[in-house]
Amino acid sequence: MHSLLSDGELIPSELVRRCEALGYRTIAITDHVDESNIEFVISNVIKVSEQFNSSRSITVIPGVEITYVPPSRISEIVKEARKLGAKLVVVHGETIVEPVLKGTNMAGIEAGADILAHPGLITSQEAERAANKGVYLEISARKGHCLTNGHVAKIALNKGACLLINSDAHAPEDLITQDQAFKIAQGAGLPPDFFNTLLSNAMDLIKKAMEVADPHS
Repeated sequence: MHSLLSDGELIPSELVRRCEALGYRTIAITDHVDESNIEFVISNVIKVSEQFNSSRSITVIPGVEITYVPPSRISEIVKEARKLGAKLVVVHGETIVEPVLKGTNMAGIEAGADILAHPGLITSQEAERAANKGVYLEISARKGHCLTNGHVAKIALNKGACLLINSDAHAPEDLITQDQAFKIAQGAGLPPDFFNTLLSNAMDLIKKAMEVADPHS
């Protein structure tokens, strides 16, 4: 999800509270970053996550979405994000609706990002590498990015890459329900019984992120 710290509409606290009111148990705030704002974004999202996580009513995972960074720099920015305290690192993948540099998909995968967001026209080679590296590929609820969900799903299933459904929320109306997520998965061509796998994948990633946040939890 994105807040006013990048291109979202809400300050982080309002975004979290709206999700809490809708019954969300865990969210990740992953605002867009490059080398110009990465420290500012992570430090401020961590402040909000600590505020809400102390009450345990909703868990907020502080993260980033590395966006429009040249492929040659992505590995270093992923390392920097983790060093600064990001518990979930997303790389903005190559998409048909934004001019992200070619080579970004593979660079994000090789850098060991947690999620490759809306990877658009991902290749079989990239999907196979994502499977080997344990990088999740996104099925997106976001307008525009969702146009290639079917392609991403087909390639991922063929190569054994893990899939996630992501709201990519920028505004209150972008927050999706589980029923909507199920329909998005069906629209991507995934079989109905695969939805449980998507939920399991999300839980596995959340567990991994929280273990990073608190090794003793």
